[in-house]
Order: sequence, then C-alpha cells, then structure tokens
Amino acid sequence: MPWDPTTLPTIWQVPDDLWEMVACLLERFDPPKKMGRPRIDARRALEGMIYRARTGCQWNQLPEGFGNDASVHRTQQRWEALGLFDAIWALALSRCQDLEGVDWDWQAADGWLGKARGIPKRGHKTNVWVRTPRIVVSKASRRACLSKPMAAP
Repeated sequence: MPWDPTTLPTIWQVPDDLWEMVACLLERFDPPKKMGRPRIDARRALEGMIYRARTGCQWNQLPEGFGNDASVHRTQQRWEALGLFDAIWALALSRCQDLEGVDWDWQAADGWLGKARGIPKRGHKTNVWVRTPRIVVSKASRRACLSKPMAAP
C-alpha cells in the first residue's frame, strides 16, 4: 500500500514558513559537504522524524514517502550530534503551540521494562582480586633481570 498523506488524521508536512526558519538553521549549522554522496531531502527527512515521533513506529516501518529509513535516521543522528535537532524541535513545538496544536491536557509517559541498572545482583559475591588475572613472573625471568648490569645514568 503506497503512502498517502491524505489518509492520515493529522498534518504531517512541515508548513512553508516553518521550513524557511529550519532551512536557515540547516544552511548555517549543517551545510552540505562539497565532496561525497549528496544528502537526502532535509524537509522530507524532518517530516519523517515528526511522523516517527508521533506514531512511535520503528525506523524500518517508516513509510517510503519520507525517504530511505536509514538515511532519515542518519540525518537525525547527525543533527543531534551537532546540537541542531533540539533547536529544530523547539521551532516545531513553538509553531505547533502557536496553532494551538498541542493538547497539554492529555499526556502520556513511555516506559521500558528491562534490567535495573546500578542495583547489585543477588547471590554469591566474588572478590575483585579473584576475578582479576594475576601477572606471574617466573623465577627464571626474575634471575635474568637481577643478573643484568644496570645502566649508568
């Protein structure tokens, strides 16, 4: 089934005025490289990031209309490494709030079930020295070291 933006219940596309502000940020802080493979369309990538954030889908489930899922993910990682993603997201949130698109009465928390970090395991405690391999110097090598004359300073 091809991706059709008209079937979605909300606006997934970045408005032109918001994109102008984002494009200025990208032009200044993430200009295209002079050499190498050309990058994907940044606007479609941002729309893919918004889609993923709103639906909670996995990267490989991103509709093809947003571009290659690995490229969109790589673009988001690059923007996060540059500290640019937070600025872009803040612009998008402020624009959405201006349109009264954020329903602050309804909120959700996401959780993850997994191993508790930082809590010691139950059971037999082993000493650190028991687990650490010891460096043993044989008697023969000790004798060889002691029999060598020391160099004069």
